[in-house]
Amino acid sequence: MSSDPGVAIVTGGTRGIGRAVALELARAGYDVALTFRSDENLAEAARREIEALGRRALVVRSDAADTAQAARMVSATRETLGGLRVLVNNAGILRDRTLANMTEAEWDAVIRVHLKGHAAPTAHALAYWRDRSKGGHDVKASVIHTTSVAAFAGSLGQANYSAAKAAVLALSRVVSLEANRYGVRSNAVSPSARTRITTGIEDGGPVPEGFDEMDPANVSPLIGWLAERDCPADAQIFHVSGGRIIVLSMPPIV
Repeated sequence: MSSDPGVAIVTGGTRGIGRAVALELARAGYDVALTFRSDENLAEAARREIEALGRRALVVRSDAADTAQAARMVSATRETLGGLRVLVNNAGILRDRTLANMTEAEWDAVIRVHLKGHAAPTAHALAYWRDRSKGGHDVKASVIHTTSVAAFAGSLGQANYSAAKAAVLALSRVVSLEANRYGVRSNAVSPSARTRITTGIEDGGPVPEGFDEMDPANVSPLIGWLAERDCPADAQIFHVSGGRIIVLSMPPIV
């Protein structure tokens, strides 16, 4: 890895998997911009943790699924931290209910946050990297999307979430197809980890003794590798569970 890896954005980066990823990137030498929606105390705590690791941190209150706010988030990161090389799309919510009982608002909210919340920041980051590439800069950028096993197997009471996470796989592939010529790689990670949205418990639930297979920190080393300037992975899907990493494939056309 370069001694100066650059700047990363982690959406939803103040708790759970996002926070673990932000700290992993900071330890690897990145300056990190974090987005959050509501809890300023968590945001400030995450900022202090990153700065304690000797890196710069930017905390941005932003709705990743709002196109204008996503644009401002990318611009603020570039202007304050001096650039952008890695985007980790992590923000998410749940609105669980069987499809026959699901309201339109519950469907729309989850599709919006998980799918548009990946697409909007990515679009603005890609525009930046495209312009830098056309300007003669050697762009080696990485977009890392968060998907789920629900995208492959479905999940009872989660038609909205499963559909959104399956769409994220297609989005990741398209980003690779469109932006690889500009030096941008795109991959998707499906994590098995204990978080607030998976447990419904504010602190993520009790922590077991010994090795914690559901610790969100188990996910972050893979994302750190995918973020590396010279990582070879592109247009791939990874599932992380405990200490295991599984490489998955999209269905082939035969």
